[in-house]
Amino acid sequence: MVLHSLDKIIQLQKNTANIRNICVLAHVDHGKTTLADCLISSNGIISSRLAGKLRYMDSREDEQVRGITMKSSAISLHYAEGNEEYLINLIDSPGHVDFSSEVSTAVRICDGCIIVVDAVEGVCPQTQAVLRQAWLENIRPVLVINKIDRLIVELKFTPQEAYCHLKNILEQINALTGTLFTSKVLEERAERETESQGNVNSDPGEQVYDWSTGLEDTDDSHLYFSPDQGNVVFTSAIDGWGFGIEHFAKIYSQKIGIRKEVLLKTLWGDYYVNMKAKKIMKVDQAKGKKPLFVQLILENIWSLYDAVLKKDKEKIDKIVTSLGLKIGAREARHSDPKVQINAICSQWLPISQAVLAMVCQKLPSPLDIAAERVEKLMCAGSQTFDSLPPESQALKAAFMKCGSEDTAPVIIFVSKMFAVDAKALPQNKPRPLTQEEIAQRRERARQRHAEKLAAAQGQAPMDSTPDGNALETSPEGEDPKGDEQQVASMTPKPGPQEGNSQETFIAFARVFSGVARRGEKIFVLGPKYSPVEFLQRVPLGFSAPLDDLPPVPHMSCCTLEHLYLLMGRELEDLEEVPPGNVLGVGGLQDFVLKSATLCSLPSCPPFIPLNFEATPIVRVAVEPKHPSEMPQLVKGMKLLNQADPCVQILIQETGEHVLVTAGEVHLQRCLDDLKERFAKIQISVSEPIIPFRETITKPPKVDMVNEEIGKQQKVAVIHQTKEDQSRIPEGIQIDSDGLITMTTPNKLATLSVRAIPLPEEVTRILEENSDLIRSMEQWTSSLNEGRNTQVIHQKTQEKIWEFKGKLEQHLTGRKWRNTVDQIWSFGPRKCGPNILVNKSEDFPNSVWAAPAGRVSEEASRYRDVGNSIASGFQLAALSGPMCEEPLMGVCFVLEKLDLSKFEEQGASDKQNEEQSDLVKEGRGGGEPCSGGGENQELHDGHSEPFEKRTSHKGESSLSDCYGPFSGQLIATMKEACRYALQVKPQRLMAAMYTCDIMATGDVLGRVYAVLSKREGRVLQEEMKEGTDMFIIKAVLPVAESFGFADEIRKRTSGLASPQLVFSHWEIIPSDPFWVPTTEEEYLHFGEKADSENQARKYMNAVRKRKGLYVEEKIVEHAEKQRTLSKNK
Repeated sequence: MVLHSLDKIIQLQKNTANIRNICVLAHVDHGKTTLADCLISSNGIISSRLAGKLRYMDSREDEQVRGITMKSSAISLHYAEGNEEYLINLIDSPGHVDFSSEVSTAVRICDGCIIVVDAVEGVCPQTQAVLRQAWLENIRPVLVINKIDRLIVELKFTPQEAYCHLKNILEQINALTGTLFTSKVLEERAERETESQGNVNSDPGEQVYDWSTGLEDTDDSHLYFSPDQGNVVFTSAIDGWGFGIEHFAKIYSQKIGIRKEVLLKTLWGDYYVNMKAKKIMKVDQAKGKKPLFVQLILENIWSLYDAVLKKDKEKIDKIVTSLGLKIGAREARHSDPKVQINAICSQWLPISQAVLAMVCQKLPSPLDIAAERVEKLMCAGSQTFDSLPPESQALKAAFMKCGSEDTAPVIIFVSKMFAVDAKALPQNKPRPLTQEEIAQRRERARQRHAEKLAAAQGQAPMDSTPDGNALETSPEGEDPKGDEQQVASMTPKPGPQEGNSQETFIAFARVFSGVARRGEKIFVLGPKYSPVEFLQRVPLGFSAPLDDLPPVPHMSCCTLEHLYLLMGRELEDLEEVPPGNVLGVGGLQDFVLKSATLCSLPSCPPFIPLNFEATPIVRVAVEPKHPSEMPQLVKGMKLLNQADPCVQILIQETGEHVLVTAGEVHLQRCLDDLKERFAKIQISVSEPIIPFRETITKPPKVDMVNEEIGKQQKVAVIHQTKEDQSRIPEGIQIDSDGLITMTTPNKLATLSVRAIPLPEEVTRILEENSDLIRSMEQWTSSLNEGRNTQVIHQKTQEKIWEFKGKLEQHLTGRKWRNTVDQIWSFGPRKCGPNILVNKSEDFPNSVWAAPAGRVSEEASRYRDVGNSIASGFQLAALSGPMCEEPLMGVCFVLEKLDLSKFEEQGASDKQNEEQSDLVKEGRGGGEPCSGGGENQELHDGHSEPFEKRTSHKGESSLSDCYGPFSGQLIATMKEACRYALQVKPQRLMAAMYTCDIMATGDVLGRVYAVLSKREGRVLQEEMKEGTDMFIIKAVLPVAESFGFADEIRKRTSGLASPQLVFSHWEIIPSDPFWVPTTEEEYLHFGEKADSENQARKYMNAVRKRKGLYVEEKIVEHAEKQRTLSKNK
């Protein structure tokens, strides 16, 4: 095929039924970009000889150097099959785990995907991850098994062994798909069950739960990959060949005389052909019969490779003539066998033909979008489709129809923003000169040459030489007017773009409905926009005129300035884009941060946010080398934040600018971008900031030498208790079981707090449900402030009760009795994995009361005090006592809250106030007003005026030297929580990566050595069937992971490469404050006990970084200075 003009693609865009939006997904290095090269070369965009070497879709320099893809990029291809012409929008995505966020952005705007699997390595961890992402987005996959040539050349398999190996790979992938499918069916069935249980009270005898029924009813045959269904293609992208069994079924049906339909069913599987009877039989392996796939397909390919690799010229010629191919003289004489194979195979079995035919037949067009997917896209957060306004639900039809009429609403989803050099935009490119302009230039050059000669002979005026120089650099230096016009016509916008290469942002988007036209006005809906809120703000509803709308939060209006066709490294200008197409939108950089929904109607809900597989965990602080360049850095970091879907930019309390990235490779790329593209300054980068969490544990039963505690003789005064006593100041009572009692500085309130470790499962549940907790918190606060909020939807209510039920299930036993009902707040930031439990009888408060819509009078009376105590807990949970890191898995119990003195004070003040009011009545009431004003300032916006007055008076009578009472409560509560933690055994929690390593048997030992050196722990190791590869699963602390990948590659000569994904938080078992106290411990550890204590090392490192006090000796084991004479 030849390169198609832009007009052809514009024409194809209008036929929505023949558009295919697909992305290529795979594990790193399984051949996605090489496959994309082969498909691009079929359109004549690049030469077929360069396919696989050029890596056209990797347009960044660091992608080419590292040899991995780092961003998803799109290209539009044309494919003709018979009379039908198709437009294929192909998106190449990265396979490296650090860039899995780019995969999410690509998957969202596609309808189908190609999963590429390496025939040697088989299913890898990232293959599973991308399959899951495709499944979650509800898009249909097809399979390409790539690198089959490695089975022939490297592993030297026989065709029969290769067939068994390929069968294995298919089984593994289908097993993965099966698990995804069953989990989905069972979830749906469980939901249906809960609904029906609400409606029907069945007999107790019928409540036997049969899990299998849901699976038997649902048909899942279309989900699995099988060559006879036509959704598997076998390829070798580097050698340029690929085939589905349909291709061979056509050929052999003519040769053998067996119907094509029969061959399609039997070419894959254990069937063999009886040539005499011209029948296909079920194979009996014992008789040594070969399956059809081996006999008719693989053996031919193997014999071709064999002939070429052995340089058997006669056999090659025979094969070429029998296949009816023409091989150029250059390829035939070439010394590299790979060139010959490529020349023969790419004509015999063209890969682009096989893959694109499968894509067009098996993957859906934008018209076939599933209703389920539309509903899922439109329901962000904990909403359900039924709870949306009717106008929003009506948009579902527009999605399904994908209509291009003028009345159809325009809906576009922007999945990411990417930066492009302004010079690369089509409108800024120099346009080709006309004949007249070339003639003018020629004439001018002659004149200039003549002037120079004249100047050299001394006849020209003195200033002509510098003038000549100016002319050479830019023609604007010359006087004639025609010249300036010439320059203006050459580049349409010579203004701001000159001098510095400016970065502009283009939105990577897809039109889901309606036609996107250039210059059209459209609404930009942020991820938090709600059509329900729009209805509340705009009285006329969605029928209101759209020009003069009142400001609605998270909604802005903008114009589609430029529309681009994405062609890999190039961009082409478009006037309009019909529905179902992928496009680039220019001019949105001030409106969209990372992703957004664009719609011509405000009734459209924002799409559900992208789900990223990798959590950003690696933090570094960044500062400019020259402090004067700080503004450039701040601007550069803003741009980087917009350009990368996964990166996070924070400014910490310390004033540091922190960059949070998904891994080392991702971090390196972000820093390179900052230096070279966005900030263009020299920056200095700190050591990685490693996050920790603080927690407490149950007191240990045995000491450090595994002796039972309390049985041995103590030989030293226990250092620790001494330290504890010095750490906790006077005026604080500590019970033997860790109950801390503190009084506020003005002695009006006393509170008792104790800390208890939460069970692991509870911490996990709290982490998983953080979104639900956040939405509960929003409802509670809006109810407290008396705002009329929307009613909680039934489904959400069910989720809340289910979450509560889970907590009750895990918090059992005498110690936790009624705890769940008494939960007052979650923290830090009101949705974290710590809880505050309120057990004081005279002060009832619970987080569950508000969603149910009941707010008791007493609770509202004490709201002021309650807010202060909850705030104190939030502060304590945000920074623990060990090294100011957030807490995790801690339950604070407020046992007692004594406000009797405060209330007495309030009552007596009220009497005084009434008396003073009577006195002041005669003088006019100017002063109380001002007093009221002070009240307002003190308590910003708390709702009970009576409370305000009493608390204010309570303070003023104490001459108010301690500040507002609410502030005192916050500080006291925070301190009490911290001391409650310190009397329990404290531990640090480290972030852990799961680490998947594929290595050959001979380097296993080295891999283990690197892991054990870095505190890693191997969980399992298994051998991959049919290969000499081992898969090692391990966990590794994030703190030890820097430089890990490089070290493993160096030690194993590149034979093993790890994939690191953040997994969980784990308690470091050693006590950071431990000192030896018993005789055995002294014997074992020595008096100083200075063997490495991992937890203390981490704790001190964090304290040093934060500028906190670190207890360490500067000089240790110093030796006497010896004179030279003594040493003789």
